[in-house]
Amino acid sequence: MTGTENQAEGRLIAGRYRLERRIGGGAMGVVWLAKDELLDRTVALKHLLLTAGLSAEEAEHARKRSSREARIAARLQHRHAITVFDVADDDGMPVLVMEYLPSQSLAEVLTARGPLPPEEVARIGAHAASALAEAHAAGIVHRDVKPGNILLGEDGTAKITDFGISRATDDGTLTGSGAFAGTPAFLSPEAARGERPTAASDVFSLGATLYAIVEGRFPYGDSDNQMALLYSAAAGRVNPPQQAGPLTAVLDRMMRVDPEERPTMAEVATELEKLASPTPEERRRSRALVWAGAGAVVLVAAVVTTLLLVNNGSGGQNASPPASSAQQPAPSSQQQAPPPTTGRTTSSSSSAPPSSTSHPSTSAATTTDPVQFMRDYYAAMPGGISAGWAKLSPAMQGQVGYPYYQRYWSEMSSFQVVSGPQLVGANTVESTLDFVQRGQHFRERHRVTLIESDGRLLVNSDSSSNA
Repeated sequence: MTGTENQAEGRLIAGRYRLERRIGGGAMGVVWLAKDELLDRTVALKHLLLTAGLSAEEAEHARKRSSREARIAARLQHRHAITVFDVADDDGMPVLVMEYLPSQSLAEVLTARGPLPPEEVARIGAHAASALAEAHAAGIVHRDVKPGNILLGEDGTAKITDFGISRATDDGTLTGSGAFAGTPAFLSPEAARGERPTAASDVFSLGATLYAIVEGRFPYGDSDNQMALLYSAAAGRVNPPQQAGPLTAVLDRMMRVDPEERPTMAEVATELEKLASPTPEERRRSRALVWAGAGAVVLVAAVVTTLLLVNNGSGGQNASPPASSAQQPAPSSQQQAPPPTTGRTTSSSSSAPPSSTSHPSTSAATTTDPVQFMRDYYAAMPGGISAGWAKLSPAMQGQVGYPYYQRYWSEMSSFQVVSGPQLVGANTVESTLDFVQRGQHFRERHRVTLIESDGRLLVNSDSSSNA
């Protein structure tokens, strides 16, 4: 603790708030634990920090921004948002007086515990989404949703905080010329490109936050290079989740490149609440899926394989690549099938998934050579979605779901296997895939694991990395 901080301890602000100790801080301010001596309660005080060397005009700009933050935050009253009680004056500097929640941020929880189980992440996400939905209804966009801004209380309650760079739709922007607000690892593509953030941008950032705490890695890759992250964010280049389990589909919709295809925050809150409180039948089905394969990690990895093997089949060297997952099935008979209109509607699959034996490919159904199987698999697409589905293990089929699988592949406009397939381990085949999905170009290395069932090889898991 610095000498300045020591001197600040015990100081009285606005005649009633006694500073006790520093408990946090960010780019714009320091947070203190304090005692409200008038009401005899513990509060948190956020004190604005001015960057050294600011001109008088810049310092005044920062003060206005802090006051604006207070006005915006005070408009939001929700059980899953940190409440702003008061705005005090400290020698001309506004100080936010906020609810104190004994807690850890999700960033701290992730560091201490590692990735959290999907059901717990769904519960945390439902809490945050419900508060953000109310903020959006009030015309407030947070603009910096990230693990560090979601607090997890001792009783498991999650609350979102720090509307420091929020924007009310009827308020002028004070972020400064040429500056963007937000953390690159969790920015939506449009915000990373410098476009005006909207409520849909918050949906993406919450999806990226939940992705990080269930996967234990950033959606744009683990890099300390902020510019590289910003570049990936602008391109909407999200690595497929592999541990998200039942969260996979909703995360996919939340992190769509096109903001119009994302659900509203209210829809997200409803869906996450359902995932956080599954029925006994849903729990039994989930456990059955986990034990049907080689464990939860393998099952989730199988999701990616499903997606990356089915559209890989338009002819070995010119197959059809994976497309984004979705609830709503898309046409599968054309190489460039039109994507579903929006990810906001939960479809009830107009076409039932074929059984695993209804459309066997003659070559792939009989060969026990993993490399030949993969060649045949890629060659079956893009028109053979039913045949591709039949080449997935039961565990993968159960985890992915046919509508998700069908949508994923139908959105690919081009696909090419640029190297491989080649055997790299027991029943493990590696290929480098080059594809275009919703106008975005990707090149990835995929390692696929196969299992044998009744004399047939089936796709059971997949891991991917940038090539």
